[in-house]
Parts: sequence; C-alpha cells; structure tokens
Amino acid sequence: MRECPLLWPRVVICPTFWNAIRIPANERTTSRESELSLQEQRVELPRYAMAHLHMMSKTIFGTLAAIAELLLLTALPSTAVAEETAHNQAAACTALKRANFSDIADAPTWIISTGLVIATGADPAYCKVFGTIEPRIGIEMRLPVKNWNGKFLEYGCGGWCGVIFSDGCMSSLRRGYACIASDMGHKGSQPFDLRWWKDNLQGQIDFGFRATHVAALAGKAIAAQYYGAPPIKSYYYGCSTGGYQGVMEAQRFPWDFDGIIAGAPDIDSTQSNFRGLWWTRSNHDANGNQILGEKELTLLHNTALALCDLDDGVKDGIIGNPLGCKFKPRTLLCKQGETSRCLSSAQVDAAEKFYSGPVNSAGELTSTGSFLVGSELAWEKAGWGSIYFRDGLAGYSTGADFKDADFDFDRDYKRLGLAPWYDNSNPDLRRLKAAGGKLIVYHGTNDTDDPPGPVIDYYETVEKTMGGQKNTEAFFRLFLIPGMNHCGGGIGAMNVDWLRILEKWVEEGTAPDSVVGTHASEGNEPNFTRPLFLYPDYAKYKGTGNVNKAENFRRVSGEPSRSDQ
Repeated sequence: MRECPLLWPRVVICPTFWNAIRIPANERTTSRESELSLQEQRVELPRYAMAHLHMMSKTIFGTLAAIAELLLLTALPSTAVAEETAHNQAAACTALKRANFSDIADAPTWIISTGLVIATGADPAYCKVFGTIEPRIGIEMRLPVKNWNGKFLEYGCGGWCGVIFSDGCMSSLRRGYACIASDMGHKGSQPFDLRWWKDNLQGQIDFGFRATHVAALAGKAIAAQYYGAPPIKSYYYGCSTGGYQGVMEAQRFPWDFDGIIAGAPDIDSTQSNFRGLWWTRSNHDANGNQILGEKELTLLHNTALALCDLDDGVKDGIIGNPLGCKFKPRTLLCKQGETSRCLSSAQVDAAEKFYSGPVNSAGELTSTGSFLVGSELAWEKAGWGSIYFRDGLAGYSTGADFKDADFDFDRDYKRLGLAPWYDNSNPDLRRLKAAGGKLIVYHGTNDTDDPPGPVIDYYETVEKTMGGQKNTEAFFRLFLIPGMNHCGGGIGAMNVDWLRILEKWVEEGTAPDSVVGTHASEGNEPNFTRPLFLYPDYAKYKGTGNVNKAENFRRVSGEPSRSDQ
C-alpha cells in the first residue's frame, strides 16, 4: 500500500502498519478488488476522534500527539469492523460467480459456486471457487483473501485423476499462492477408476494434455479478476500423474509456467502401461502362479545390499548409487542339489525381466528403462493389468474380454503409437529454454509405481538433443533420491522443499546444484539429512562426523545409465 499524507476531510488509520492516510474522493474506487483490500486493512475513525485530531493538527507535533491519542482511544479492530471485513470478503468471493470467464481463449470457463473459508490454525482464510472449463473439466481454485504473494500455482493430480486433488494446494496457499487443481476432464469414483475412458475421445485428450493447460489459463484469469492484477509468477507442482502433467506442459505449453516441478513422472502413459503389463506377466507363470514371492524378493534385496549398501560409505539399508551397483540375479541361481537361499531358473529370469524392462523374444529392448537395484521388496505388488488396453487406448483392437495373457510382446508393442496424446517423451525442449522456463524433476530410486529408469533415459535423451549436459542444466535438472518410494515414503531423505528451490532458481537465478533432503523420525529410524546431487552424481560419507548430518557427505561423480553405454 502506498504512503498517504495526513490531510482532511477524511482520515483513516491502517491497523496493520499503524499509518494515518487520506483517501481523496477522486481516488476512491468501487471495484471489488480495491474494496476488499481497503476493508481488510483500514478502519474509519470515529467522528469525535477526527474532530479532536483536526484541532491539534496545526503543527507537526500536534499531529503526532493526535495519532498517539487515537491509538489509545480507538480499539482496533473492533467486532463491528471485523464483521464488516468478513462480509466484504465474502461478497468479493461471491462476485467471482457473476464474473464472465466464457471468453478465455481456448478455455471458456463457468463458475459454479464460490465460498469463503475461514482461517483455521495455520491455514489462512481463502475464497474457494468451483467451476467447469468446457466441455467438462472440473476445477477448484483457492485464493488467499489476505497476503497474496502475487503468484499462481497449479497442482497436479494422481492415478487416472477423476477427482480434484485440491488439498494439495494447502501448502502453497499458506505461502500466499493462489492455487488451482483440476479433475483432468472426467469424473471418477476414485483416482484409479477407468470406466470414464471407454469411447470418450474428448476425455482422453483432456487427460492427455489439454486439461493442465486450460486450467492454467483459467486460473490466471480468475486470480487477475479477484486481485485486480495478473500473477507476476506462475508455477506448476505435481507428482506421479502430476509429474507426467508437468513434463507434458514443458513440451507442449512451455509458456504457461515460469517453473515446473515434476515428481516421479511416467514418461508416455501408453508405454507406462505397457511396462506395467510386462511386470505383471513377468512374475506369473502360464498358470497364473506367482514366481517371485516375499521370500525370494527378500533374498534378492539382501544380496544387493550386501554388495552395494556401502557404496555411499554408510551401512544404512540404502543403496546410494544404484546405477553403479553391479548386482546380477544370476549369481543366486541354485546349483545342483541346492534348495534354499537360492533362486530357480524361472525366478532368476523373472528378476532379470524386472531390472531390464520389456524385451521381445530376441532379447531386444522395446521400452525405455525399468526398476533400479534396491527396490526389490516392492516388486510383489508391482505391475497392473490390461484394463488400459481394453478400455483406454483409442484405436487398439481389443475386445471386452481382453486379458493380460492376450498381449503379444513380440508384436503388440509396435501398435502403441495409436494414442499420441499420452506421449510426453519429446526430448526437444528448445521452446522451454527459449521461454526462460525451468524444470526440476525428482524421482525415488525405490519407486516401483513409476520406476526411475524411463525418467533417466528421458533426461539423457534431452541432454543429447539439447547439446550436452551444460546446455541442458541451464533449464532442466534431475535429482534422484536414494531409498525413496513413489512420490514419498521409504527409507531415504525424501523431504525437500522443492517449491522454494524452484523459486530461488526462477526469481533469484540460483540454480540448484545440490539440495538437502530430510528423513523424519519414524519408529526406531533416526532423523537424518542427506545431500542430493544433480544426476548422475551421488553423496558419499566423508569418513568422519555424524552420519546423520548432510554436511558430512561429499559429492561423487556417478555413472551414466545403460542409454549411454
């Protein structure tokens, strides 16, 4: 708020800054945004106090004395003023429902309902807005009524969406962000409901790439209407499907956001489902019986730990450099007469398929990456079935009775280009770089929902396309988090303030070469911190000092993945 002189005939006092200011009649505004700002920060003085102040204001000292006296006489804020402020905040929120957003280019939007949510605990008061972007993309936006930081954030969804992950906005809302989230263009009973997909080409396109883009357009327009000015910076934050959305935005609409955080993105949703079906088939024999159970997976994991746990200098159950771990499942093949603490030939084959990802009968890779060493304990639940190919892939000729076993891994992978709107694997990011956008991707090495292998392959392909590591790191940086599961959880140092890191890169020019992750205390596990370095580098204990402190680790150059070999 600008400074104002202490003049007459009308004086108001700002309880937030304790400044006396004047509002000339010709500067008054009836706009909804300005009215809200004034009602939040200013209180009109009682007439008797104003008269008293006027008599004493002939000199500078008299004016200062008057202000001091008024601070004693006037209780701020009063109940009446607080009630009036709440009323005006609610009115300003309600006014959004009457605003016209139908003329947003490419994103005609209709506001369905609005409501003021009162502050509770650390959560600020905010205006909650529900709406629809044509034809059927559901959105929810949360706009702080006070202390807007001038920025906009879009939060991604998870699974197959169908519900709005608006609670993901709360962390950024507490920082003053106006935040929007969408259902990606369809309604589902829960995020893994795929019934909407069948015979719904518009819904598939919205999910594939359109919904994230048009939600950004609508969100910025709503924020500009509410606050009277457009956002000065715009960011995107999402993990899993939300990560997929972020990478897709970087490729198709690099002008939507100043910075993007994409956690655990699946690279090409069709390929992701292809890999998921591969893992399901790899761990079941022709009769549908599981090949690798808990006992076998524990043996695999413990053997890998014995070989590679100390690669980071600490024996903590975390393989800090899984790409450098040379563990081979075939070393566990049962010798003649052995029946325990070893694997059968079928079990070794299954384990190798988990590490390699899809191959044809000639052993040729037909996808891009898979699981990393150290993730074995979660393999039992890895993979999913054929519902995507039965219901979700437009143009894929399958019947209603299509089963996992019907997919031909020698032939059908050649048909997966039928749905290009799910493909976010384009490594040509020249437009993102030219737009000045920044992209941070992070991924847990123990992730078995969207494994890190395809993301590593994508990053390395971007490096080759964009002219090498230095050119790529100017706008795109990848961090692997050892021991972290899908988007969080696990035994690694997975808690990182990615939004603050992105803000510093975009707004201050401080590019992140390393970040510090924390692992909160849980059960008997210690609270520890670890440095996380740009891919492919990793942290190694210096040999002295507390192993739970990040400062006692150094940077070590990592090895490239198989895509460079």
